[in-house]
Amino acid sequence: MRVNGRPVSLPERTKRLLDFLREDLDLTAAKEGCGMGECGACTVLVDGDPVCSCLVLVGQVSDADVTTAEGLATVGLHPVQRAFVEAHASQCGFCTPGMIVAAAALLTRDPDPDDEALRIALAGNLCRCTGYGSILKAVRGAGAR
Repeated sequence: MRVNGRPVSLPERTKRLLDFLREDLDLTAAKEGCGMGECGACTVLVDGDPVCSCLVLVGQVSDADVTTAEGLATVGLHPVQRAFVEAHASQCGFCTPGMIVAAAALLTRDPDPDDEALRIALAGNLCRCTGYGSILKAVRGAGAR
């Protein structure tokens, strides 16, 4: 497996990807919210597709490329991360990494998504603070870059 572009040694194959990232690799952006794949706080990219890392075992992605919110920023902030800062698109910040990862996946596929595509792409990510307006504004702003 490669995480954020680096090859990593795998622990037991039955460990959840979320736990592996947080406990073994000290990548703490992905958060455990619900533990059932309903909130999106643990979203990471697996071969470019957003997945809830709380539902995936390490053995299921042993040959995959995994990208966390930390891995999006290669030189400075990723455009989505920068747009979230500029649009004040987080309050408590708990959902932010998952939202950013899901948005980055969408914008890779469609740099100019319409509102419906934005809502569909972010539907699996719940935020209890912002009311989504600033999040949608941030994703639109990142797409414009």
